[in-house]
Amino acid sequence: MKLKITETVIRDGHQSLIATRMKTNEILPILEKMDKVGYHSLEVWGGATFDSCIRFLDEDPWERLREIKKRVKKTKLQMLLRGQNLLGYRHYSDDVVEIFIKKSIENGIDIIRVFDALNDFRNIEVSVKSIIKYKGHAQGCIAYTTSDVHGIEYYVEKVKELEKLGVHSICIKDMAGILLPNVAYDLIKKIKEVTNLEIQLHTHATTGIASMLYLRAIDAGIDIIDTAISPFSGGTSQPSTEAFVYSLKGDKKDTKLNVELLSEIADYFKPIKEKYREEGILNPKVMDVEPKTLKYQVPGGMLSNLLSQLTNQNAQDKYEDVLKEIPKVREDLGFPPLVTPLSQMVGTQSVFNVLMGERYKIVPKEIKDYVKGLYGMPPRNISDEIKIKIIGDDKQITERPANLIKPEFESLKLEIGKLAKSDEDILMYAMFPDIGKEFLEKRENKNTTKIIKMEIVG
Repeated sequence: MKLKITETVIRDGHQSLIATRMKTNEILPILEKMDKVGYHSLEVWGGATFDSCIRFLDEDPWERLREIKKRVKKTKLQMLLRGQNLLGYRHYSDDVVEIFIKKSIENGIDIIRVFDALNDFRNIEVSVKSIIKYKGHAQGCIAYTTSDVHGIEYYVEKVKELEKLGVHSICIKDMAGILLPNVAYDLIKKIKEVTNLEIQLHTHATTGIASMLYLRAIDAGIDIIDTAISPFSGGTSQPSTEAFVYSLKGDKKDTKLNVELLSEIADYFKPIKEKYREEGILNPKVMDVEPKTLKYQVPGGMLSNLLSQLTNQNAQDKYEDVLKEIPKVREDLGFPPLVTPLSQMVGTQSVFNVLMGERYKIVPKEIKDYVKGLYGMPPRNISDEIKIKIIGDDKQITERPANLIKPEFESLKLEIGKLAKSDEDILMYAMFPDIGKEFLEKRENKNTTKIIKMEIVG
């Protein structure tokens, strides 16, 4: 049975290395060639692409997706979704979640990989139901981390939960690159005992073990792996696509991908990478191997974010202290996996604890909301002592957080008014109210200017 490959260069590859700055006009010319390679899927959307398009590139992310779909006829298009958070940074109402998924599929997405930062699958129920309803492929994720709570049996039970939700496949999402090769072998074998669904593995090369991890996972029977074409592989990205295609050639797991086309695709992306290197957008640090991640479980992007926060405070000398504080904060908060948005939240709290010289003297609103239960259920209960320090006598909620959010699509539609020309525009505003509105206003002004020019010419 051949190993299947998901190519990540158009989403996670450039998100990891150049902060999602690749432009649509750099993506489109190579797509028809990529469509002929024989990939299982192309990951092209979701994650930070939506935010980056409107915040930095002055591009419509929906238009990008439509243009990609026009050129990719044979290969499935894939995206990453944060469950009830969608692509934003808060929980949205169920009606917004359903409409967003409907529109994503209508605009060209085939496979939606959906995860919850806490592995609280109440937060992905509506997403999974909506993906199935609109005839997409629902890939359920387990966000991988390690702690006193997160052993192999924990993940096996989580896979059973996902199967009950009706997902079509499972992804082991190793966002920090900390899944050790032999642990992966045992984990995949155990998961294969409880499900017949295809299992996909996602990792990052940050810690230097990713290729060893994939080889061991292949031995264990993994069905699909995520890789990036060589110019955008390694470092905080995924292992190289070509490396695995060549390594498995002639093997029973031979990927059967077209190596000549892969070479041409790599040649296409090389100058694009060099351009971003020269512009300083590709920071050389993202290519460094960071074994400390295995100790502190801090994803590569979180490490650079911490360094940036400390530099702004003239406190770079506190970096090691903050790294040591992160596992303590994580334990206090019930061992949440360090993935967006929790990685940023735990990191910021750790910085405050170190800089203030007193733990939890300053607590951001997001951490208070997390302890109140507004993000979902922590993997382990938070102690009363920590609860009192963070939220005092405030009440915790135990129900699904989105139960407390009233339908909001119609009110958002009224708020944005005539600036929105479609449901897609309303969804852009829903997820990013400030920058989404600014983007729509700019577009309106451009269109008005065009009409005036046409009238003058006419």
